[in-house]
Amino acid sequence: MRDHDVLIAGGGLTGLVLARTLAGVFGGGARIAVLDAGGGGERLDPRSYALSAGSRRLLETIGVWAGVSEEAQPVSGIDITDSSLTDAIRPILLSYDTSVGEGEPGMWIVPSDALHKSALAVVANTLGIARISGTAAGFAADTAGITVRLTDGSSRVAGLVVACDGRASPLRAAAGIKIVEQKFAQTGIVATVRHERPHGGRAVQHFLPAGPFAILPLTGNRACVTWTEAEGEAARILALDDAGFLGELEKRFGYRLGALELAGPRGSWPLAMHLARELIAPRFVLAGDAVRGVHPIAGQGLNLGLRDVAALSECLVDAVRVGLDVGDATALERYARWRRFDGAASAAAFGALNALFSQDNALLRSVRDAGLGVVDRLPGLKRAMVSEAAGLTGDVPKLLKGEALAV
Repeated sequence: MRDHDVLIAGGGLTGLVLARTLAGVFGGGARIAVLDAGGGGERLDPRSYALSAGSRRLLETIGVWAGVSEEAQPVSGIDITDSSLTDAIRPILLSYDTSVGEGEPGMWIVPSDALHKSALAVVANTLGIARISGTAAGFAADTAGITVRLTDGSSRVAGLVVACDGRASPLRAAAGIKIVEQKFAQTGIVATVRHERPHGGRAVQHFLPAGPFAILPLTGNRACVTWTEAEGEAARILALDDAGFLGELEKRFGYRLGALELAGPRGSWPLAMHLARELIAPRFVLAGDAVRGVHPIAGQGLNLGLRDVAALSECLVDAVRVGLDVGDATALERYARWRRFDGAASAAAFGALNALFSQDNALLRSVRDAGLGVVDRLPGLKRAMVSEAAGLTGDVPKLLKGEALAV
């Protein structure tokens, strides 16, 4: 006998949002489990996420957006520069507004902790979701269901297991699914700053020789800085005291927003790309970072995971509606076809952009700058870029359009 219809391994944002989505669709009879190795509590995370319009629509549909709306900063536009660290002037080479449709912001910046807290609260108040503290040790699937063994010796039986257990994904390894991997020899640094002058809702992407330096506007006169640096230089910068760290940050930030001060803890992580060779196995599916890890150059990591949630939810709902089992192979194969190309194309594109712009070659920079200038004079292309980043192009799942699902 099954303990759960769907067991989701991973209590991060992707796992929580998927649990809420499925429980909302299947109603009071839902039996959804979230297996969280961290215990499911609140977490301290200095990052902020650049959420696309499609992701916001999904979160609004399932009730998570209401808990973060006051802390969410709409992005009115993006300015892009390409310069050396020592350049006194950083001219804007490409600038565009991010609105989609009738003035809807194409992007919102939301603190990670606020988003996770809202998702936890919504899940806690949703019938049909059981949160379990534990770690999966392995699983075995057959025609009746899939049995997940936990490290404490217990086991759980479900109709389907979804691995949302992160980049290192123990369940992906247990399924024997291999990955393609590339390390970038770069470190990502994140910090929140308070600045003297208002940002006007505009984000800035400075392409510097070591990698992209993004300034993401937050509510109030604050910004989240997402900073890519060569590994050795990053280690030196991170070892500095707050005054020294702020001095290095100011060199890269520029002075358009006036004086800066740190407004939160700093964080860092090694940068790498990975892509799962397969997305599914019998009664088993990958989602979120377990599928792919991309360079943060475009801020699309969480958005890709939420696209997985929207597509998988729609595939499962459509299968159950016609009487198929929740772990039916046809539904999982449809999901894999739907999401395979997007993940692979994104990982390749973001890695290529990082390689293109993380070089301090004068000739190459002049070619890059000319290309950015051409794009800046093509409003149609800029609108297409905004629609793509907003998650509103191609075969868009219903939830990303703001449409509810129903069995």
